[in-house]
Amino acid sequence: MIYGLLVGVILRFGVHVPQSTSDVVLSCAVNASPATLLVNVSGRFYEYTLRGEVSRAKGHQVQDDEMLRKVTFDPEVFFNILLPPIIFHAGYSLKRRHFFRNIGSILTYAFVGTVISCFVIGLIMYGFVSFMKAVGQLGGDFFFTDCLFFGAIVSATDPVTVLAIFNELKVDVDLYALLFGESVLNDAVAIILSSSIVAYQPAGDNSHSFEAMAMLKSFGVFLGVFSGSLALGVATGVVTAFVTKFTKLRDFPLLETALFFLMSWSTFLLAEACGFTGVVAVLFCGITQAHYTYNNLSPDSQDRTKQLFELLNFLAENFIFSYMGLTLFSFQSHVFNPLFIIGAFLAVFIGRAANIYPLSFLLNLGRRNKIGSNFQHVMMFAGLRGAMTFALSIRDTATYARQMMFSTTLLIVFFTVWVCGGGTTPMLSFMSIPVGVDSDQEHTSATMLDGSQRRNTKHESAWPFRIWYNFDHNYLKPLLTHSGPPLTATLPSCCGPLARCLTSPQAYENEGRLHEDDDFILNDASVSSMYADVTVSTDASGSRTINRKHPLGAGFPDDGIDNELALSENEVAIRGTRLVLPMDDPLDPPITVTLPPPPSPPKSDPRRHRL
Repeated sequence: MIYGLLVGVILRFGVHVPQSTSDVVLSCAVNASPATLLVNVSGRFYEYTLRGEVSRAKGHQVQDDEMLRKVTFDPEVFFNILLPPIIFHAGYSLKRRHFFRNIGSILTYAFVGTVISCFVIGLIMYGFVSFMKAVGQLGGDFFFTDCLFFGAIVSATDPVTVLAIFNELKVDVDLYALLFGESVLNDAVAIILSSSIVAYQPAGDNSHSFEAMAMLKSFGVFLGVFSGSLALGVATGVVTAFVTKFTKLRDFPLLETALFFLMSWSTFLLAEACGFTGVVAVLFCGITQAHYTYNNLSPDSQDRTKQLFELLNFLAENFIFSYMGLTLFSFQSHVFNPLFIIGAFLAVFIGRAANIYPLSFLLNLGRRNKIGSNFQHVMMFAGLRGAMTFALSIRDTATYARQMMFSTTLLIVFFTVWVCGGGTTPMLSFMSIPVGVDSDQEHTSATMLDGSQRRNTKHESAWPFRIWYNFDHNYLKPLLTHSGPPLTATLPSCCGPLARCLTSPQAYENEGRLHEDDDFILNDASVSSMYADVTVSTDASGSRTINRKHPLGAGFPDDGIDNELALSENEVAIRGTRLVLPMDDPLDPPITVTLPPPPSPPKSDPRRHRL
């Protein structure tokens, strides 16, 4: 951003283009500013596209304006080229275990919270605009729909700075998942919400009056565009999974990577062509690709796709933030109004507070693992505005209201990134947020805490998500990937021929294997569903016999069990490690063993130990 500011200062004040003598200026009286003009020159028609109004400031050269326009990108470049890799990477790199474990809270913040924030900001800004109009500080039309549009675009959070610091410091995974999940989904909500507000067209001459039918129509547009974009993104991901599963593409890693990239990018173009929102489609395509298609790729392609989209995301974000600084000086129609700017900052913070605190209170009523006040303060502080807010505001700067929104949005982004982003580390220390948490081993942390400290996070692993997990593990994973149980073992016998056609040979080889992300909806208290009850018997020679009892046969347990394998003192002294046995191999016929109830010590032979 600082680099962009420096370049903008040089272009605006340090470079002057000499007046060209070949330009011909003709006067023409036109009452409007059409997007295109058809000019008849001696019977031949020429089409001209509107590039924007030339500055009429005294002493300002037209050639300088032309030079500044050349360094101003078409806003559609952001939506068609720069935003898709950023949004796709967000979905493709999603840590699904922590995301789905907190899916209820994330959806609440992203959907309900964004709508609340939009209307709170819109109402506050309408009050400020009315006051500005009363004192004569408003230089053009500014309607309530404009205020709601402003509330929608600044409700899109992009805590890229905060999340980078969180990832570096390994902040608590639940806090990271809540912030990251909210920022990913509320970008999609903000885009569709802003387009729905623009689509609000009541009947009659006054296009800014309230009408219930027009509002319901806008709400229908919101639901239709969101659901259509979601379905299209998931469908493209499923098609890519089928292609990579039933072909030999994995033998050609470079071609496989190229096809994966093109299929993912085509999701955006297909959604835009169908009238949906490409950014939303790309997001859910990325989540689907990560959950299914990634498992079918060759090891080379897995590494390449991760690195490719990480690089594209990094380049696109850096370019957008650099361009923000450049635009502060190169944009020629800035409207800085002190009253509007003060009201916007006040409305943004009140809207964020109205999103976080009331919803957290309601969510905590049904959560075992409460969202603490320190987490809420950090989420309030970390609600930065970034690339999405900038792209939405620069997309339309034709009217006085939109120009004032864009100029104010730039200042909001600068402030939140520099002040809130720069103050993240002191804020974490002040709020005593735990750092250094290993997300890969976090699911075993319950075994290292006593009963009073253990977090029984059954808040998100409710029955709908358990049903989804079983359905995904038994049917979708085997259908779209080589992992999970074969379809011949899960589908009814009448579907045997179809199951054999859709089951790959690798599925039989991988039968019984649970991949690393299969526990994405399990919580700390239900880790036992990923492990068997194991009894280790040792004889005098030191040989061990292991009996495993599959927990999924009777469903997910209601209460977590102690999953730590208690070894004898001699074994601990020799090995110095904890042994945890996952359910990776086919099960042997179990031997009936009576286990002592916790927390009583085992009363059986001391050479028998309990998991």
